[in-house]
Amino acid sequence: MLATTEIIELLEQTEQISAMINQSEQMSHYIVKKRELAEDQVAQNLIRTFTKMKEQYEDVQRFGRYHPDFSKVTKEIRLMKREIDMLDSVAQFKLAERELQILLDDISERLAFSVSQQIIVPRDGALFSEGGCGCGSGGSCGCKVS
Repeated sequence: MLATTEIIELLEQTEQISAMINQSEQMSHYIVKKRELAEDQVAQNLIRTFTKMKEQYEDVQRFGRYHPDFSKVTKEIRLMKREIDMLDSVAQFKLAERELQILLDDISERLAFSVSQQIIVPRDGALFSEGGCGCGSGGSCGCKVS
């Protein structure tokens, strides 16, 4: 068990790391791109429309291909998603978000490996990105996860 002074020291170091992340180029870029996306009225209108369409899509998904509007709604939602993804403000935001995620992943890996090389560190939102099946089920599909 860690002594109280060790815990306080760890918390102070955590605050230092947090401050460094908040002052990083990646975080600054992310904040700028997030603001630009929020100020892009075309993007915001499309995102609002997409959110409403998602509700209809989720309704249709409950019945799957047996729903009379399955093909129509599925196609419309894909087209809307593509239209949103093609907007420069959205693409730039996603790129900035990815750069920040890489920084956070690298920091997590360094911290984990400083404790033990055997610690499995999630990267890109996937716990088993190396050697796994890639299905995202964590091995419950029957694939072998190494």
